[in-house]
Amino acid sequence: MKENTTHYKKRVEFTRKMKDYTVLIPEMAPLYFRMIKPILGRDGYKTDLMGDEGPEVLNKGLRTVHNDICYPCLLITGQMISALESGKYDPNKVAMLITQSGGGCRDTNYIHLMRKALERAGYPQVPFISANIWFMEWNSGVRLRISTLFMAVSALIYGDFITILMNQTRPYEVNKGETDALADRWIEDIIKQFEKGRGFTRKAIEKNLQAIGKDFSAIKIQKTPKVKVAIVGELFLKYSIPGNNHLEEFLAEQDCEVFMPSMLGFGVYKTNGALEDLNRYGGKPFKKFIMKIVMHYFFAYEDLLIRNIESFPQYTAPERVKTLMKRAEGISDIANSMGEGWYLAAEMLEFADHGYENIVCVQPFGCLPCHVAVKGALGKVRRVDPRINAVDIEYDPGATRVNQENRIKLMLSVAKENLKKENEG
Repeated sequence: MKENTTHYKKRVEFTRKMKDYTVLIPEMAPLYFRMIKPILGRDGYKTDLMGDEGPEVLNKGLRTVHNDICYPCLLITGQMISALESGKYDPNKVAMLITQSGGGCRDTNYIHLMRKALERAGYPQVPFISANIWFMEWNSGVRLRISTLFMAVSALIYGDFITILMNQTRPYEVNKGETDALADRWIEDIIKQFEKGRGFTRKAIEKNLQAIGKDFSAIKIQKTPKVKVAIVGELFLKYSIPGNNHLEEFLAEQDCEVFMPSMLGFGVYKTNGALEDLNRYGGKPFKKFIMKIVMHYFFAYEDLLIRNIESFPQYTAPERVKTLMKRAEGISDIANSMGEGWYLAAEMLEFADHGYENIVCVQPFGCLPCHVAVKGALGKVRRVDPRINAVDIEYDPGATRVNQENRIKLMLSVAKENLKKENEG
């Protein structure tokens, strides 16, 4: 028998000697990442965000990974290669940061696939840093203080709070641009607090949220009937501007009020799902102990966010994950976490109860769990709550933006007709 001489390249580890490297991060949610980026700078890391978009970027991804892989992977890989080819960075002084979910999502394996993609593109020397809570890959050059991790969580709280208030104020503002200007001012203020090592304790967060809420409440608005739309679906596509073809901007152009789900809430849902798996299927006792501690803090931070939104009654707050679990009863088991699992159905029912019965559900090409979960959830929630007027939109390199927007417009035409009947009644 012929001896197998295949050799696999050992991964390039990010070491302490690489502290002067530029760490490139896919820009999933610009508002949030503006606050997260300087946090890493406090620990001595030089970071930059990748937000390139367009057919050229997608083609670079398609040339280096299989075209059957899911859309976020294609897009992010294309962004990585575009950044390396831009001339802005020294390819020998760059590292990539990517998440690993540790679950059944392909996201767990993106990091391995992207290493091969960069090898094909001529950049085998680029190290990858895995961002995960499962200790899946160890890099000796990654040393983060506990305060840095707490700041990252607080950035999610601030991001959710500002996004929710901003989206419920901007459509009705009398002085156009005032809402966005206020959001920018507060984001810069939070960044300055982080740079000084402040703004991340619960007391400081509560103080800031109250001040932010009072400022947004002071904006002069004129309430007029508008179609209210919620965006649900796959995490990356919900928040990534290149990923969803500027969906929020498009809905704003259609004179809609948009509700973006809480990013912190999704983190609570995923972490709780991991704990649920440990409870049902077993696991190391130490792992379960750590997850219970993490959940304790997450539930506390979730309550901090929602409680402060609720203190301003003119704004609609998202529901707590424990409340959403009850909404999922009879629709999906809470152990089902694939393709956004039970959370997807519960969110749609939640939004319909809060006046956002018009829903855009985004899903990436190549993600079978998302397709199965969306089709199953949509059918069930429509039977449970006939008010729900939803459309599922698939994003992939071959789908045109015009086609996606036309399908959304059809959903909005029904929404506008329903709004007209409601006002006349």
